Amino acid sequence: MKTLPAVLFPIILALLACFFSSCTRLLGYGVLLWSTEDPPIPSGTVLPVYIHSNIDQVWVVGIPEDYRSGKGGLGKMEIPLAKLELARSKRAAEERAAAFAEYARTYAENLQDGLPIRENADNSARRVYRLRGGEIVKILEKAEGNAAIGADGNPLPGSWYKVMTEDGSAGYCFSYRLRLFEHEGGALAVVETEKHEAEDPELEKVLTKIWSPEVYGNMVNEGRIDLEAFSNHWGFSPGQDTGTARINIYNLDRSFTYTGIRSTGNRSWRFEGTSLQMTLRSDRVLAVQYTEEGGGMRSLVFVNLSVETDDLIVQETGRREHLFHTIYTQGPQFTSNNYGTLSFAEDGRFNWKGYELLVPQVIPAAALGSGFISMDLFLASSLAERYEGAFSLNFDSINGDLITARFMYSLENQGFRLEFVPEGSMEGRLVTRRTASPLIIYFFTGY
Repeated sequence: MKTLPAVLFPIILALLACFFSSCTRLLGYGVLLWSTEDPPIPSGTVLPVYIHSNIDQVWVVGIPEDYRSGKGGLGKMEIPLAKLELARSKRAAEERAAAFAEYARTYAENLQDGLPIRENADNSARRVYRLRGGEIVKILEKAEGNAAIGADGNPLPGSWYKVMTEDGSAGYCFSYRLRLFEHEGGALAVVETEKHEAEDPELEKVLTKIWSPEVYGNMVNEGRIDLEAFSNHWGFSPGQDTGTARINIYNLDRSFTYTGIRSTGNRSWRFEGTSLQMTLRSDRVLAVQYTEEGGGMRSLVFVNLSVETDDLIVQETGRREHLFHTIYTQGPQFTSNNYGTLSFAEDGRFNWKGYELLVPQVIPAAALGSGFISMDLFLASSLAERYEGAFSLNFDSINGDLITARFMYSLENQGFRLEFVPEGSMEGRLVTRRTASPLIIYFFTGY
């Protein structure tokens, strides 16, 4: 029994040596991305790394001698995994620190509750985090991206930055609503995000969709897209990247700069600091209200289209090109015994000779015999059985203005039938009815 301690003593020494060597064996070097509070080590500092713990989600790092005051012991501390970037070697860590130096000590305070951090440096990219008002983020690097658009339709001042939150979430944020500042280390006034209200999934439906004027939905449902009035620049934008919501439709352009978006219950929200409110009536219908200068409340409705406006424009443009190509292929020259010869060029230009009998009732005297065709009209359902479509002939004129004459048309085996459409038969771009005594022109194909 007396010899047992002598036997165990070398084993105990070996175990102790193994334990202490595991705590002191160098894993590598890393660059501190977020400064520490105690001791106040600034971000960008290269630190020796000893332990990587997935269980505790920390690195164990060495404290540089300049910051060891009051620490004693082995001079080590724990750093959350997200706040340090491990390098392959000390030289690689120093090179990374040099590249990081421009923004190493740059942080930013969020000035707008709900400001999004996005997956990529683009306003349309998926949101990965929503910042609270006053929350601090770490600037990691500047990024290339499309600038956010202001209420006047122009790019806002600012840049895209890759940022990291205090809990380690990372992504891209536009700086227009950030206040950048330098920090050397020590305490930061970081907003405790867990003390704020939970995420609002209904609000996310609003913020992540494109809201177009209600009339766009009617155009799509009826298959009558007016390209002159159809644009992805018109609609309602909550402005989550800029803190400025904007209503931009036809003769109305209003902007509202707010400090946050707060729920008022029943799928409704208020833009704080403004009179603007919005209510999600359905997943694709949004009502927006605001107080006008006279004190009255104005309400507008916007819709989220199932197809993007740019794609709808491409589809409608293609439809119109196909219609014209059908007419061009049937001719391209058409002749009437009484009304001359109408010929088309492949690019949509036309030339009409001998139409004098139509002046001035149909074609004003100032019109020249040339111009371009626009397949921009639609037929009411009551007219669709008799005619294939309608178009505008836009005549060049003596004074330089365009003079427009509108016609319904039907392609026949050996010709082309036109019916003049007076202004009184139109509602916008829609031909609604025939006149009591319609003027019909028969053309025949041939040169």
